[in-house]
Amino acid sequence: MIFEALKALLVGIVEGITEWLPISSTGHMILVDEFVKLQVSDDFLALFLVVIQLGAIMAVLILYFHKLNPFSPRKTQVEKRSTWRLWGMVAIGCIPAAIIGLAFDDWVNEHFYNKVTVAAMLILYGIAFIVIERRNRRRLREAEAALAAPRGRHARPSYGDAADEAEAQLFKITDVDEVDWKTALKIGCFQVLAIIPGTSRSGSTIIGGMLCGCSRTAAAEFTFFLAIPIMFGWGLVKCVKFFAAGLVMTNVEIVVLVVGIVSAFVMSVIAIKFLMGYIKKNDFTVFGWYRIVVGVLVLAYFAFESMGMLP
Repeated sequence: MIFEALKALLVGIVEGITEWLPISSTGHMILVDEFVKLQVSDDFLALFLVVIQLGAIMAVLILYFHKLNPFSPRKTQVEKRSTWRLWGMVAIGCIPAAIIGLAFDDWVNEHFYNKVTVAAMLILYGIAFIVIERRNRRRLREAEAALAAPRGRHARPSYGDAADEAEAQLFKITDVDEVDWKTALKIGCFQVLAIIPGTSRSGSTIIGGMLCGCSRTAAAEFTFFLAIPIMFGWGLVKCVKFFAAGLVMTNVEIVVLVVGIVSAFVMSVIAIKFLMGYIKKNDFTVFGWYRIVVGVLVLAYFAFESMGMLP
């Protein structure tokens, strides 16, 4: 039991780190399972890989409790209405994933939960991050140049930081509270892409947010909030299917589940704080390159394994 608990601890750490960084948590856990085999039933493993995400969600709820709490006595009536509005945008953003996810969950599990799909999606979305961030940098340079250009002898002088002004022009939505229902729905459609393992739910929604005019910070925070109902809902569906089939967890499986959820929670707190601090000064390019490198290594590893070149 202790050895299985240590394996669950490792999986929880991987989940907590990769759930919020745009590098695919499910994809990494599928890959970890290739090397660290939990001695549990296949049915429990399918449940575990989803329910463990509840630990990650608890981290969001605790870190953003005040922002997400519409009943806080420290908020004015205007702030409370703004919080309810934010929850409304989250609900709208969850509609596409709720419809398509429920309809295709079993089919996707059967056809796409494999190492080749994970590696391919890691590489594909890694390239997408690099391309989008290069486009953003080019547009920022062009906007800064335009703002710094002479405006004539009688023109009013330009005050403020040109870089900040240029970023404000590029990203129309700089705060998560500014997300409207159209933007929320569009981001929700991008979230549907994450049904394919290796895509990364946070990665697809962050990309969608930036393409819809959200700043990196606004896109990341809205991604965190979108995950709350989606993950709770998905976890509930998996639990209902598990117990409706008459399945029961063993003592070892219960320990594995608890250890996995707790470790995922702790690492999620660390990962969220790191990401929000990192993107204030940097873009997502490094995550794009990481995805590409990992995807290539995975393909190479399993190619050599299939040729019998590995022990």
